[in-house]
Amino acid sequence: MARRTTAGRRAMPLAGLPLRLGLVALVAACAGTTTRTAAPANPARDSPPDASVDSSEPTPAGAAGAVQPATAAPHAPGVPVVGPKRGTLLVVGGGLLGNEILSRFVELAGGPDARIVVLPGAGDEDTFPADWSGFQPLWRAGARNLTIVHTRDRRVADSEEFVAPLREARGVWIPGGRQWRLADAYLGTRTQREIQAVLERGGVVGGTSAGATILGSYLVRGAPAGNTIVMSPGHEEGFGFLRNVAVDQHVLVRHRENDLALVLAAHPQLLGIGPDEGTALEVRGDTARVLGRSRVVVYDGREHVVGEQEAKPYFFLDPGDVYDLAARRLISKASH
Repeated sequence: MARRTTAGRRAMPLAGLPLRLGLVALVAACAGTTTRTAAPANPARDSPPDASVDSSEPTPAGAAGAVQPATAAPHAPGVPVVGPKRGTLLVVGGGLLGNEILSRFVELAGGPDARIVVLPGAGDEDTFPADWSGFQPLWRAGARNLTIVHTRDRRVADSEEFVAPLREARGVWIPGGRQWRLADAYLGTRTQREIQAVLERGGVVGGTSAGATILGSYLVRGAPAGNTIVMSPGHEEGFGFLRNVAVDQHVLVRHRENDLALVLAAHPQLLGIGPDEGTALEVRGDTARVLGRSRVVVYDGREHVVGEQEAKPYFFLDPGDVYDLAARRLISKASH
């Protein structure tokens, strides 16, 4: 992939250097930096229309003029058209995460000793001590082999030396912050390609909040000026691990239910996905399963009604629900 340039995007100065935390060792990923060692701390009902759902569940607005869903292009049976061909994505809506999400991430990476790379570039920090707070959730979930990879410099992100830890990784975790920082540093570089390669090896890539939004093909809230701007020319491209998908986060807690509808109005081919805080979609191929404590809001290009309520351009998936991202239909509804 050729290195990408976009109007409105500029290379940022190198403000921090990569840092490996593997069991107890911190190893710099850029030449010329020093290394040191430190031990890690001791961790301690709404649904989409589907024949399998009873008549009390919502159905599409049937009146003339109801928005029809965008449909995926024909594809070979069994070949994903939205999610990854191999590996797993964990798309998390931010906030405080329950152990069921982070433990699942560690399990998908291969267990406590699996090599996991943490990519914290969405945040505004540039130094990461051995007791960095961002390690704590993964340590509590059992992870013992964590490596930080961080830079603001696209030239560094495009270097062989910088991506070396990713080539050994079975999991990549992308914490929250502002998604434009990830795009500015990594989009179109070797770093992005090596994250993709983790999936191709059967590994897992997970992101929460900004780290979830970057996984989609359309970058929601990418404006450096503020996260209330939903669409920002020059910052509208994500990593594309979820194809033709726009990912929002914190949706219910921050009352963002109607925001992705604006994106779909401008880009009707997209599927919108909005996990709430403490909630995740586990995506394998085109199959997505909901984990966590809240709901995922889905925007499929149709309007949906529940009882006597006004039609809405979205519906909800609950924990345990399984959804087909390509066919845009419910596979199974969890019993609660």
